[in-house]
Amino acid sequence: MSKQPNIDTSPPVSDEIRKTTCYMCACRCGINVHMKGGKVAYIEGNRDHPINKGVLCAKGSAGIMQVNAPSRLRSPMKRVGPRGSGEFEEISWDEALSLATSRLAKIRKEAPEKLAFFTGRDQSQSFTSLWAQSFGTPNYAAHGGFCSVNMAAAGIYTMGGAFWEFGQPDWEHTKLLMLFGVAEDHDSNPIKMGLGKLKQRGAKVIGVNPVRSGYNAIADEWVGITPGADGLFITSLIHELLRAGKIDLDYLARYTNAPALLNSDPNDAEFGLFLRDDDGKMLVIDRNSGKPTAFDKKGVQPDLRGTLRRAGVTHKAAFHSIAETYLAPEFAPEAVAERCGIEPQTIRRIAAELARVAFDEAISLPIEWTDFRGETHSEMIGRPVSFHAMRGISAHANGFQTCRALHILQILLGSVEVPGGFRFKPPYPKPVEAHPTPHCQSNPMAPLDGPHLGFVRGPEHLALKPDGSAARIDKAFTWENPMSSHGLMHMVISNAHAGDPYKIDTLFLYMANMAWNSSMNTKSVIDMLTDRDDNGEYVIPNIIYSDAYSSEMVAYADLILPDSTYLERHDCISLLDRPICEADAAADAIRWPVIEPDRDVRGFQSVLCDLGARLGLPNFTNPDGSAKYKDYADYIVNHERKPGIGPLSAFRGDGTETGRGSVNSEQLDRYIENGGFAVTHIPDSARYYKPWNMEYQEWAVGMGLFDTPQPYLFSIYSEPMRKFQLAAEGHGERQPPDHLRKQVHDAMRPLPVWEEATDDEGGEYPLHALTQRPMAMYHSWGSQNAWLRQIHGRNPLYVPTKVWEAHGFQDGDWARVTSRSGEIVVPVAHQAALNSNTVWTWNAIGKRKGAWALDQNAPEATKGFLLNHLIDELLPPKGDGLRYSNSDPVTGQAAWFDLRVKIEKCAAPDEPQPAFSSLRSPVGKGPKNLAWKVGS
Repeated sequence: MSKQPNIDTSPPVSDEIRKTTCYMCACRCGINVHMKGGKVAYIEGNRDHPINKGVLCAKGSAGIMQVNAPSRLRSPMKRVGPRGSGEFEEISWDEALSLATSRLAKIRKEAPEKLAFFTGRDQSQSFTSLWAQSFGTPNYAAHGGFCSVNMAAAGIYTMGGAFWEFGQPDWEHTKLLMLFGVAEDHDSNPIKMGLGKLKQRGAKVIGVNPVRSGYNAIADEWVGITPGADGLFITSLIHELLRAGKIDLDYLARYTNAPALLNSDPNDAEFGLFLRDDDGKMLVIDRNSGKPTAFDKKGVQPDLRGTLRRAGVTHKAAFHSIAETYLAPEFAPEAVAERCGIEPQTIRRIAAELARVAFDEAISLPIEWTDFRGETHSEMIGRPVSFHAMRGISAHANGFQTCRALHILQILLGSVEVPGGFRFKPPYPKPVEAHPTPHCQSNPMAPLDGPHLGFVRGPEHLALKPDGSAARIDKAFTWENPMSSHGLMHMVISNAHAGDPYKIDTLFLYMANMAWNSSMNTKSVIDMLTDRDDNGEYVIPNIIYSDAYSSEMVAYADLILPDSTYLERHDCISLLDRPICEADAAADAIRWPVIEPDRDVRGFQSVLCDLGARLGLPNFTNPDGSAKYKDYADYIVNHERKPGIGPLSAFRGDGTETGRGSVNSEQLDRYIENGGFAVTHIPDSARYYKPWNMEYQEWAVGMGLFDTPQPYLFSIYSEPMRKFQLAAEGHGERQPPDHLRKQVHDAMRPLPVWEEATDDEGGEYPLHALTQRPMAMYHSWGSQNAWLRQIHGRNPLYVPTKVWEAHGFQDGDWARVTSRSGEIVVPVAHQAALNSNTVWTWNAIGKRKGAWALDQNAPEATKGFLLNHLIDELLPPKGDGLRYSNSDPVTGQAAWFDLRVKIEKCAAPDEPQPAFSSLRSPVGKGPKNLAWKVGS
């Protein structure tokens, strides 16, 4: 018998495990970071974590390559050559902060609004917004105006929350799930786990998306809708449900404003607003007495058919308007089918299936609960139909009303906050009245008069100067886009370059790659960043940028403040911001430095604490002028937004208090000991019907989510939107300028009605063009990651069968793709499972040569491409000669999914066009083979 070698088949993986929170996408999963000799050996999922329960995707596992990426910035730098040259000089942190302080102090003393501070996909917006508010500039927002403000704002104005971070399907009980416009990059692990549960139980999944990839590929039915037509499809479903009488009348009467009486006098200045009592409460007709009664009076039974005769006018419940609007023939399946790209019989069948599951397969949980009117219910009735939607239906010029329509569809079925339906995650649900309104009053050496972002309730809340001009550089909260709750990040550079509405001095960006894939049009943005005036000075005078990596934006900044990677710093996933809650529990989490940086870098949030102290900002200095927080970790523990309420909810006071409690100096240690997170479960009897369930309301008060109970009705009919229509009709002190009256009136309909998102009457650009971020990416980081690059190193333009055959394309062919804003030449590939009038590609694969420490011949730089070259921030001139933002006219969300193109076969170039010259890399380039050994 030969001697067998002595092989250790189970070598020790690590000598220590440190538990923290992933940052490779927005899921914020729990991870176990395995350490050997003080270095990261590998990363796995934390099975005790409430979000992922041990599941980890390719991105999460590849985090090890992120913290070892050759593209990591190494020290602060100041520009010494022209913008775009990549010529920098490394400097000390003291010099960098002195330069920043000198520039920012001058602005704050003279005109704080001349600082525009905008952040990208960071997860600390309650903190960065506090810093900007303390500085006094009105010009702050994050990337939501790019991503999903239509979804978030439409949800909050309609039902007090929305999809994704605001809520989730009831994975345990739903029997039918419809996905609208959902890609795979956001919330991917929870969705994958949820879909697995549905498949295991035999529940049906319907995917509505022009592209069949990812989740839509495993759906039981795929509906390949025409881009931008989702709202038309949804309103047709509503039409069919109303026509068949398949809506939850009891739910509508109890929990929505459908029975609230509308002022029906067309000669009244409040025509279309709700009738209210002396306390300002909406009036309904009580079925018991037949009299007008406050909607929340104990024992009232609101009548959906209610009418009230006063002074010769019959005032009707809002439900009358709902029925009259959506029963109109224009919403019939035959009337919408061609524009949707869906057969009429398919629309009817899906509507019937929604109704059958919601009502014929209704479920009941034997849980007693008491509503806000004092009525006790012996059970919780469930409509086991749920929906999930994201950017695909949001990033259109009609996205807000489309999202509103989808929320209304859920509500009409009675499937929100019930067993089997859509469920809110704390701190939601919240009525819109619980949110702040936007503030814009700026004065030298003073903080802003309130939060920058919020939810307007009428024209009186717009961010306008006394002369009617925009108070913000991005023109958020103006007549052009009144409900822009996340700001318009995509308009900052073009408005600053144009000096419209005014010139700024400094553009301060964090993790926002505006010189490449985060811009609308890459070439025009680069031109604006480098443009000089007649005196030879840059039109945008100063650019400060913070990032962890050598992205394309670095080359265009004047001062670089290098950030740490996510395993090297403290972060706070807070109930004040974007927490990790589940429908059954409030949860928050931290990141902490499981490794120390090997470079001269600092966490950006800690840098802001330092800058805030140097500038003497309120909230960042003590009365004696000393620094209030030594770093971000100190802020997380000691900051209080109000007495007893801080960034973290657990381990407060003596360490046992949750929600409300005094500062605990050992709070971060307790979180680390607990795996980097904390969970507080909702009582069983408070898990459903949250907006109206008094036990939930009291629990939320105890957790510090509210100061008092905040029950409210869902707003199928939007009174704030009607107020803007009234202003456009000539009522009130604040009215839109004449050239915007029609746009405001048409866009701000209190009941969502679909309108065409694009204007291509001549048919010159017959195809829709979309981008989709792949599951293996979240930020631009993904395609510089040594592991993830192997999944997506290049990208073709996917072409449907009809277009492929019409142009005679074959494998390996290239095409010239043209829009009204630009032209690209790119490789094409055939995809059969694709809307027949749509082309698409993966987003953010293409890289600029010289960026991200990639080799000059890396496929991302020589084979990858962007669609950005085809998109513009501004629409073509209208009849009035003015150019408007390429955005939703309600919220200002970037409408980059409205892109229309034409395509033709062409000769293959050496690389995709347009091709840009190489950037000079401040960090050089990585080794040919990125490899290292951890431990012995």
